[in-house]
Amino acid sequence: MPPSTTQPPAMQPGALGLGSVLTYWQGAFLLLAAIWGSSFLFIKIGLEALSPLQVALGRMAFGTVTLLVIVLIRGERLPRDRWLWGHLAITALLLNALPFSLFAYGETAVSSILAGIWNATTPLLTLVVVLVALPEERPTRRRVVGLLIGFAGVLVVLGSWRGVEAGALLGNLACLGAAASYGLGFPYSRRYLAGRPESVLALSTAQLLCGTAELMLVTPLPTLSVAGIPVRVLVSVATLGAIGTGIAYILNNRIIREAGATTASTVTYLIPLFSTVAGLLVLDERLSWHEPLGGLIVLLGVAVSQGRLSLLPRWPGSPGGDGAGNAESTTDQEASS
Repeated sequence: MPPSTTQPPAMQPGALGLGSVLTYWQGAFLLLAAIWGSSFLFIKIGLEALSPLQVALGRMAFGTVTLLVIVLIRGERLPRDRWLWGHLAITALLLNALPFSLFAYGETAVSSILAGIWNATTPLLTLVVVLVALPEERPTRRRVVGLLIGFAGVLVVLGSWRGVEAGALLGNLACLGAAASYGLGFPYSRRYLAGRPESVLALSTAQLLCGTAELMLVTPLPTLSVAGIPVRVLVSVATLGAIGTGIAYILNNRIIREAGATTASTVTYLIPLFSTVAGLLVLDERLSWHEPLGGLIVLLGVAVSQGRLSLLPRWPGSPGGDGAGNAESTTDQEASS
């Protein structure tokens, strides 16, 4: 979601009780990476008793309730512009309802570790959408090289040289489709929601309300009563929604305000690390050698496409090595936030 135009005062080091080790936003940054990285673990546990759509709906519902409570406590109002609600509904479909459902479906066939790795392709897919949808954006050398490296990493993650079973292929494609949905949603959100006078909290809450309503239309009623759902599953879905979909929004936007969108976007680099550790330690999942290698190649492609790492020689008068300079770097970095 777009950050608020109001900049709160920066927190002093030690606000999290870590003395001079971490500032407030750095602690929030690590916490956000851990929350989003562990989301794939909670999805996997939720699937033990619920369908993918039910997991996605539960996640949305708990997240919506969490933000509604915060809205009420702060005395804020939800948007009243009906055209804005239309844009929020589309944003919710692209950034919430569809990717949450696809990741849950994907994890019926692939590990939570692999789902977390696929999430790292989001900045690359966002860049593809930006290049296709925005005529003013140029496919410069750096961007092309970064995309080629990133999608080579996708092939390595799949282990395409040894073939992929049909079920696993569908699961991988579902996770990739979820990342592609994020890739469509972020540019749409920036175009139609950025700069709105409403607060980030109000827009986020309205967006989750729309996403919850959308999933309610297509999700069958649970075959089990709430009392019949295992506590482990119920707690996982509630945590996924309240923290991973509710509180995480607030953390992310606080980081954007205090450290900037460029810094906030680098959380992408840490999410696969936390999802891998959670899958290995908690779910005892297995990890093939090519999956983390492919993930690292994807992140290398992301870094190159965003100008964080240069593999190309610099030309005179070209700060970014491709004649685009800082303006292009800013656009790329926004595409991953």
